[in-house]
Amino acid sequence: MGWLGPILERRHVEGEPPMVKPGAIAKAMSALKEAQLKDLIAKAIRAKVPAADILGECRAGLGEVGERFNSGEYFISELMYAGEIMKDIMAQLTPLLKKGPKPKARAEAKHIVMGTVRGDIHDIGKDIVVLMLRGAGYEVTDLGVDVKPEQFVAAVKKTGAFMVGMSVFLTTCCKALQDTAEALKAAGLRERVKIMIGGAAASDMVAQRTGCDSYGATAVDAVALANAAAGK
Repeated sequence: MGWLGPILERRHVEGEPPMVKPGAIAKAMSALKEAQLKDLIAKAIRAKVPAADILGECRAGLGEVGERFNSGEYFISELMYAGEIMKDIMAQLTPLLKKGPKPKARAEAKHIVMGTVRGDIHDIGKDIVVLMLRGAGYEVTDLGVDVKPEQFVAAVKKTGAFMVGMSVFLTTCCKALQDTAEALKAAGLRERVKIMIGGAAASDMVAQRTGCDSYGATAVDAVALANAAAGK
């Protein structure tokens, strides 16, 4: 019955009608029914469902959005919309998450540094990836556009990130991928940091030639690559 099952069963025994059906939040999220989703979340909060559990259900729905994108049912516009919905949900739940019970500490593989490489100012694809990664549960430091190699290095040192994601739209900026990989190596960080790339100028071959680890064609691919690197 999922995370809500035991709670709903308990409420039924106590004579209180269940307010949210198991899986309803995930279903509303995957269908991109924003108004219904907000109503269900409000009801779950009133029923004192832990914010972490509500968020888990939202992430499950977001995962389904990714599957629908892969199958061709959803397009980039739906991915962007799902990311915006998830951003609003995170803003609503974050204060409750801080008040609630703290989850057990996980491995270091939680933080990702993202940015569009030096000389490139395209950000739409990167922004979608950032939203999807955050929706999948990762902490993401978004450095923006035209990010220099030393900025990536500084961010990794500051956050302890396990992965760097670089977006490149212009083929003339591909050298910045290699420069960043080499800067991470020179700083003694390369062995513990995975590098994924994406964008119009990126490919598996470009990743190999520039010393990066992997290439993701879509935001869904980026989440899958992060999950693989994090051992999820």
